Amino acid sequence: KERLVLNRLGNRRLPPCSPAAVAAAVRRYSSDRGEQKHQKVVVVGIPNPFIWFRTRIYYFLIRTYFDKEFSIEEFTEGAKQAFSHVSRLLSQCQFEALEGLVAKDLIGKLEEKCNLLPSDYKKALSAEPDEIMYTTPGDVGIFYDDNGRKFVSILMRFWYLTSARLPEDSMEGTRIFQVAIGEGEPETKRLLTAIYEFQREFTKGVPPDWTITRIEHSKLLD
Repeated sequence: KERLVLNRLGNRRLPPCSPAAVAAAVRRYSSDRGEQKHQKVVVVGIPNPFIWFRTRIYYFLIRTYFDKEFSIEEFTEGAKQAFSHVSRLLSQCQFEALEGLVAKDLIGKLEEKCNLLPSDYKKALSAEPDEIMYTTPGDVGIFYDDNGRKFVSILMRFWYLTSARLPEDSMEGTRIFQVAIGEGEPETKRLLTAIYEFQREFTKGVPPDWTITRIEHSKLLD
């Protein structure tokens, strides 16, 4: 199942557009049956026109020379699932389970960093699917090595909510929300960002697997 998360990305494409800005807002509304108030977090992305156009060119090249069925929409959805799964494994320090999903040289570095994190920081690494507020492709790259092997890399950016208790002074630049569900006490959540880079080798005869080659969680794993 773990390998399927990334294998399914093989038929998906990623639009390498990085948003120029991401705005987050909290809206309140009342139910028709009473004064009970709820809060909803809305995240809006504003793409950079130049990057948007450039990534479309890369998508065209990928479909033309590498994968005719490449779809950014499908790839983005698969990357979102992979992000949630891998971030949960990181949070639980299950590094052996990352093999086949994350580049081997990166796993060792992540283990060193995660082992130094306080428990609340580790908890904040995990992104549940329903807590991912916004996902967008960043940069896209196509390159060859000295042996003629062909590679495609796609950078994905994620914005997600966490209820982990994090110190205010170390999380400068993040946004805090009070999210109320039903009649319970409002829960404090923080909007965090993460960057995951996916890479696949398109050399003939190589398995069509996407591997995560870069992981960054702002203020947590830089």
